[in-house]
Amino acid sequence: MAGSKQKKILFIFGTRPEAIKLAPVIKCFKSDAYFETRVCITAQHREMLDQVLDFFKIEADYDLDLMKKNQDLFSLTARALEALKAPLTTFKPDLVFVHGDTTTTMVASLAAFYAGAKVGHIEAGLRTFNKQSPFPEEINRQLTGRIADFHFAPTEKSKNNLLAENIQESQIFITGNTVIDALEETVKRVSQKIPQCAETIPFGSKKVILITGHRRENFGPGMRRVCEVLKEIVERRHDVHLVYPVHLNPNVKNTVHEILGNIENISLIEPLSYPDFVWMMNASYFIITDSGGIQEEAPGLGKPVLVTRDTTERPEAVTAGTVKLIGTDSTKLKAAILELLDNAESYKRMSKAHNPYGDGKASARILNAVKQNL
Repeated sequence: MAGSKQKKILFIFGTRPEAIKLAPVIKCFKSDAYFETRVCITAQHREMLDQVLDFFKIEADYDLDLMKKNQDLFSLTARALEALKAPLTTFKPDLVFVHGDTTTTMVASLAAFYAGAKVGHIEAGLRTFNKQSPFPEEINRQLTGRIADFHFAPTEKSKNNLLAENIQESQIFITGNTVIDALEETVKRVSQKIPQCAETIPFGSKKVILITGHRRENFGPGMRRVCEVLKEIVERRHDVHLVYPVHLNPNVKNTVHEILGNIENISLIEPLSYPDFVWMMNASYFIITDSGGIQEEAPGLGKPVLVTRDTTERPEAVTAGTVKLIGTDSTKLKAAILELLDNAESYKRMSKAHNPYGDGKASARILNAVKQNL
């Protein structure tokens, strides 16, 4: 460990998934007196972010409150870069932590570079190698990877992706994914009692499928195809019930309610708090999603996942057999759903597969790596 002076650490994030995955790391650093740790949120997402901060009891030292209705990438990027100048120049961190692939991630890494701080990228090295998919997340990851000084890769595969981009091996640390740390804590804290949002859902008598969808590349025709398949399934199958916590984005909300609204055996509900969502994942039969984080979390709960995307930066779960990459092709999606509903062997194979994303000790590994190398 270099020197005895307290090192200044600043975590910068803006969305609910980042908050979930950074919460255990923030707690780890705040509990160590070697570091002066502060938290800055851009609030790129507001309501869903605040729920997670409340649950994990994390307080922001700097709240930039950038969210605006129907904001586009141009305005968000420009406003975030300008707003980050103040906390970076007043606190003068030695290391700025960013996570994953959001616009906040990319902008914060650039702002930290401008301010002369080192950058630590948690969940580094995930790639689809298709800059349009997921959009804009793939480019956000790659740009952050060019700037970062420390790369905390969740798996061997993500490390190899970074090595192929000429990142020095001494800068890469395989840690596992911090989402498993967060999930383990949450499962312990989530009550066995059915949350209010689930009281009318027939978990005992039907196979409940949990649905989520929010990716930009699926807005429009892709999302319509997914919804049409879901509608057809519940009209044909009375042993199935769908639960869809509908994302607040109007591009999602309008399509979902138009096609799936007022249909028996479909519950369209408000977005769930993180603990309620973990409860719902645990109680569901399987999950259909275009989310990245759920591809990591659900296997930890023994739940098969069908991914409505054409690419994934998390191929480890596909290789392990816990996740199937389906896209939004109607025929493929329908076949995959029916396979899990009707083929007990296929279901068992996916639900029992190994979760490749870690053992719940990623945060401690990140702390130790920073102590040894900062």
